[in-house]
Amino acid sequence: MAFSFSEMLGGNPLIAAAKNDEGLERALHSDCAAVFLLYGDLCTLPSLTDRIADAGKTAFVHVDLIDGLAAREISVDYVRRATRAGGIISTKPSLIRRARECGLCAVQRFFVIDSMALENLRRQLEHTRPDVIEILPGVMPKILRRITGFTRIPVIAGGLIGDKEDILAALDAGAAAISATDPQIWFL
Repeated sequence: MAFSFSEMLGGNPLIAAAKNDEGLERALHSDCAAVFLLYGDLCTLPSLTDRIADAGKTAFVHVDLIDGLAAREISVDYVRRATRAGGIISTKPSLIRRARECGLCAVQRFFVIDSMALENLRRQLEHTRPDVIEILPGVMPKILRRITGFTRIPVIAGGLIGDKEDILAALDAGAAAISATDPQIWFL
């Protein structure tokens, strides 16, 4: 990875997660240093990441959500070669490993819905070694505190973040950043 995650955030722990063109346009005008790209397809992806990079922000492509990309390592290679993304997001361990091999920042997304998911998270971290993990839903301070207690990997709290209180609770629990699709969150 050419930069550290905390340096990339530039002191702002908020990450804009854009799920459509309107959201991307608002994200480009926010103070967020990073944009999670949650939409697009094989044809539009290069121009979407160009727009983010041209705005001085780091693009993270959620490869699981891009139309035309398969859950295969070649998808990560495509992102590396054809776009200006600084990283990827995925739930798939093989794609996380490939991103690290390609020099992209690897954000592994986990849905922590029960104790089995929490235990699975711990096991997967030992094998995949992502640069950053994203925990959904991010409105579980006690669980975030447990996770940050057993790993040194930076944690992003995402999903269901609705207000400043949610942000402060997640950061107080040890999260390094907050991702949100709600533009109101980006401008707090």
